[in-house]
Amino acid sequence: MAEKTAGSWPEVLRAFLKLGLTSFGGPVAHLGYFRAEFVARRAWLQEPAYADLVALCQFLPGPASSQVGIGIGLTRAGVPGALAAWTGFTLPSALAMVLFAYGVERFDGAAGGGWLHGLKIAAVAVVAQAVWGMAQSLAPDRARATIAVLAAIVALTFATAWGQIGAILLGAVAGLIALPRTVAAHGSDLVVPIGRAFALACLAVFFILLIGLPIIAATTHEHALELAASFYRSGSLVFGGGHVVLPLLQASVVPPGWISNDAFLAGYGAAQAVPGPLFTFSAYLGAAMTPPPNGWLGAIICLVAVFLPSFLLVFGALPFWAQLRERPAAQTALRGVNAAVVGLLLAALYQPVWTSAIERPADFAVGVTAFLLLALWRVPPWLVVVLAAVAGQLIG
Repeated sequence: MAEKTAGSWPEVLRAFLKLGLTSFGGPVAHLGYFRAEFVARRAWLQEPAYADLVALCQFLPGPASSQVGIGIGLTRAGVPGALAAWTGFTLPSALAMVLFAYGVERFDGAAGGGWLHGLKIAAVAVVAQAVWGMAQSLAPDRARATIAVLAAIVALTFATAWGQIGAILLGAVAGLIALPRTVAAHGSDLVVPIGRAFALACLAVFFILLIGLPIIAATTHEHALELAASFYRSGSLVFGGGHVVLPLLQASVVPPGWISNDAFLAGYGAAQAVPGPLFTFSAYLGAAMTPPPNGWLGAIICLVAVFLPSFLLVFGALPFWAQLRERPAAQTALRGVNAAVVGLLLAALYQPVWTSAIERPADFAVGVTAFLLLALWRVPPWLVVVLAAVAGQLIG
């Protein structure tokens, strides 16, 4: 049953715009910023309600921190609040990534230079740190580590988006077979300002677009629809956070020749140096692509397409979360999927990240140093990216 909300969308927009300008550090750090701002400081949610919202967004595919932000905006000011939260949190980094795409195009003579190669090396360190951290939390035992390795083998053997989808499905099935069943503790009662009928409609639209967009794109051969279908599929099937979108997007945009692998990895490295969600990397890809629509129009298409599933899934799942979270089979399958996600990222670390960036001993030295700074010295990612770009220019 829908409930009355407590705030207004302009209030939500202002709060999230501040975070969109200052939230460095990736998805885990974003959740910490959200808790400090909206639980401790503003008291928009109680601690149990926030924990329940985070649990839901970890369960769903898509960018977890952005989905938590959408959920906070929804509980505070309804659907307009959800849109305001996403806009405020996403717009600063999206604009920065589009401007970076135009900068790379403008200084095309420097595209083969050392600073851009340094960004590719930074991507190696960032993905390696993500694999290391996610393996410790999502694949800490023999069964889940085995699922992760099998998923990596599947992803490398069938190097397409469908191979990665198959690896995710393999993780779910293997989780149900090999992992013990667990039941989550009872959560809080979240304020849900939307009804179940609206939620079911959102879930229906989610699946209609997931199935229908590729069919329409294949029938019409319109590149704008092909973009929308590829980025919508990537946003629909990413479990485990922003870094996992890397292999799905790479398989969608590099093999067709929409963007070069070098430009892809350079943009991914640059995405580490901006605040806000990593999924705004999609805006860079849309702007930097060779076939039109590109530029600002391409950026808008790709950005909206990759985030639209998050809205539909949060709206669709939130009214049913209290019942869903009590199902042991769903929780167990999710643990298998999360282990498979580690394998997908491990495969991406090798191909295309490592094979495209590490060409000589000096590259390896820069990459290892960058990983050391990130993983052990806890240097901010944006600073590591800057240092890697400088090192790339020096050794180039």
